[in-house]
Amino acid sequence: MPRAARCHPFVGAATLALTVGAFAPSIARADEVIVFAAASLKDGLDAVAADFQAATGNAVTISYAGSNALATQIIQGAPADIFISAAVSWMDEVEKAGLVTPGTRSDLLGNTLVLVAHGKDGASVEIGPGLDLAGLLGDGKLSMALVDAVPAGQYGKAALESLGVWSTVEGSVAQAENVRAALALVSTGEAPYGIVYTTDAVADDNVTVVGTFPPDSHKPIVYPAALLAGAADEGDRAFFEALAADSADATFAAHGFAILN
Repeated sequence: MPRAARCHPFVGAATLALTVGAFAPSIARADEVIVFAAASLKDGLDAVAADFQAATGNAVTISYAGSNALATQIIQGAPADIFISAAVSWMDEVEKAGLVTPGTRSDLLGNTLVLVAHGKDGASVEIGPGLDLAGLLGDGKLSMALVDAVPAGQYGKAALESLGVWSTVEGSVAQAENVRAALALVSTGEAPYGIVYTTDAVADDNVTVVGTFPPDSHKPIVYPAALLAGAADEGDRAFFEALAADSADATFAAHGFAILN
């Protein structure tokens, strides 16, 4: 039996709804897959979902936001079949709430943390202890995702603390609700510099990667994925398995992710 369409009252993030278009008769018979995913996954995951839909006819709806917001929404009852977080800690919270299907959680992807500058001619910066980030900023702002909640912001703050420069720039940080919002502030020139993932920088032609943070300056950036307890259709399970297929690995790698599965 087909599953009835579900509303998403908890989700305020931008949503990609993929439908079958001209093959309208098959939509009624197809499964609907609802995915909550970290904002930094957008370009790569959109491509994987489009390929899956073309091959199966199943509709995939993806809601992107900060992992903290998505985990909270899931715990509060938002309908979702799959969760892909940008941090282990937020998947832990969903699992503690009993909302992860046992045996399905796995580490899917990895990423790196970079300093980006507005425009395409930013000068390279050697990122290490003693980095004069405050001097680089001048009177400008450092764009970051929420430093106490969103994974990209948490990784960024930890890296700056590890390098001994957080206290010098804390007052100049402009915090955004997720990493793509932080990227946008740099892309539009509202902030001269920002801290985002490599994959975000690759997706925007208006920024330059000027430095990469040492891997040991923050926790490993890991994207765990899990099938959620409410997932009921074969399509849910099929898309979850497709996330780790060779073709998906190639797509994610092309968008700058490290493949961990």
